[in-house]
Amino acid sequence: MPSHRDVRIESTSLRFIPVETRVPLKFGSETLTSVTCARASVNVANASGVQATGWGETPLSVQWVWPSSISYSDRHDALKDFTKRLCPKISSISAYGHALGLGHEFLFNGLPKVLADFNAGLRPGQEPMPWLAALVCASAFDIALHDAYGKINGLPVYQAYGSDYLNRDLSSFLEPAEGSDVSFMGKTPADYFDPSPKSLQPVWHLVGGLDPLTPADLTGDEPDDGYPVHLQDWIDRDGLNCLKIKLRGNDADWDYNRLASVGAIANKLAVDWLTTDFNCTVTDPAYVNDILDQLLVDEPLTYAKILYVEQPFPYDLEAHQIDVHSVSARKPLFMDESAHDWEHVRLGRELGWTGVALKTCKTQTGALLSLCWAKAHGMTLMVQDLTNPMLAQIPHVLLGTHAGTIMGVESNAMQFYPEASNHEAKIHPGLYQRRHGCLDLSTINGPGFGYRLDEIERELPAPIAEA
Repeated sequence: MPSHRDVRIESTSLRFIPVETRVPLKFGSETLTSVTCARASVNVANASGVQATGWGETPLSVQWVWPSSISYSDRHDALKDFTKRLCPKISSISAYGHALGLGHEFLFNGLPKVLADFNAGLRPGQEPMPWLAALVCASAFDIALHDAYGKINGLPVYQAYGSDYLNRDLSSFLEPAEGSDVSFMGKTPADYFDPSPKSLQPVWHLVGGLDPLTPADLTGDEPDDGYPVHLQDWIDRDGLNCLKIKLRGNDADWDYNRLASVGAIANKLAVDWLTTDFNCTVTDPAYVNDILDQLLVDEPLTYAKILYVEQPFPYDLEAHQIDVHSVSARKPLFMDESAHDWEHVRLGRELGWTGVALKTCKTQTGALLSLCWAKAHGMTLMVQDLTNPMLAQIPHVLLGTHAGTIMGVESNAMQFYPEASNHEAKIHPGLYQRRHGCLDLSTINGPGFGYRLDEIERELPAPIAEA
């Protein structure tokens, strides 16, 4: 018999919300100028017949989830098609359970088969969709399931991850690293959360590869819309204290000079923290080591401000098992795109990675399990953005404050499409504008993710899939 707190999925729906950027965002060799946000609903019922509907949202960020030389439109269409196919697959799950258990079952047993069937149906010569893309497509539904679970049980969802609600412990989901003294017996996600989550979170600003740094970099083609257009203005307006620097990973001189230039601004304007994002384009640790070593000698203050290095190496960790101990000996080294799930985190730790950048766009379920595995094994955490607008911002920042990160959360939707979140910002102003270098989570309240949807006056498009 199911627990009275368990739920079963009754139905799902999916909507697409298009968003245009105000300025381009460069991802490695590609540039993002628009994105489709998938907004999903999941309706659940408990054994007594009580029902609740949860909501989740994720940007289908084509360039990030599926770097490729094939056309953007082909990849974009494939992502949307795959997300639509998930609607009936998820609504067909008939078991009762906790959101974490139901999500885990689908991610590890259901989703791989859906992806395999999708790729098997491609025309000859078409490029298969990668696993990271499938995770991102599934995440809106998974987030909605967790939201619904909190709503039907009448509590914020992060209060539902302890033994009072979970009907099994983490040993049902996770295996410790071989030779470690870690055990997940009797443990729940709540055991690994920050015991005192803060409503004010330090926020990281993204310095894109195309972003002007100073007035001297302006071309005159920048938007005249009242928002800052160069890095110095952003730092002044938002009180920024943490800068994430996008690099190329295949042009060492450019990368070094970019780091030195941003570092000079950080030093001048008293910004304390930097991080480097090489966008998975590096294949030899010596590339990163040489840049860091040169900075240490020539720009020691900039080197000291680098809090960690993010994902220099290729996405597919299993295919590119690069020993990275030499990099992590210099700076903490964080998995991002490669950290698909806790099993990949385990492999990364063996190769020398020391931290994990969690993302809700890889599912709430997966992020929680990776969080627990990493913390249990002494790895450090960050919570990274996928330029999350609208509802997508709220689970993202809640994960950050509960995870106990090395330093706050990244949040950059206000740089690239600030108007997209106008309706949500009326209810949660501190989530969509950075003040004094922080985001303010104090307006989040209520069951589930505390969206306060009944107060947000957004007119949604009609569903494009229901099941």
